[in-house]
Amino acid sequence: MNALIQTVNHNNFNTDVKESNIPVLVDFWAEWCAPCRAQNPILEELADELQGKLTVAKVNVDDNQQLAEQHDITSIPTMSVFQGGEVVHRFVGVQSKDQLLSAFNELNLI
Repeated sequence: MNALIQTVNHNNFNTDVKESNIPVLVDFWAEWCAPCRAQNPILEELADELQGKLTVAKVNVDDNQQLAEQHDITSIPTMSVFQGGEVVHRFVGVQSKDQLLSAFNELNLI
């Protein structure tokens, strides 16, 4: 995995996501999920290009079921954008880089 993408779990979710000074895109995913694997190269590009403006983080739902339940994750991949500790946008299913960037621009995140 890209060194710029953070792995987040129930131990560091509040610190690394909710208390972050910059927006965080959290990808809820699982190893066995083919669409999740298809999404990953796009997230790696974004993590690289938006370094310092947006953090990309991943939560493995198999290893963090309680965290997934707390955030109402019913299908994966689901990506939630956190800003100021709150979810400001949610994507369900594979998203293109252009779709993600467009939403970030509309939300004035980048």
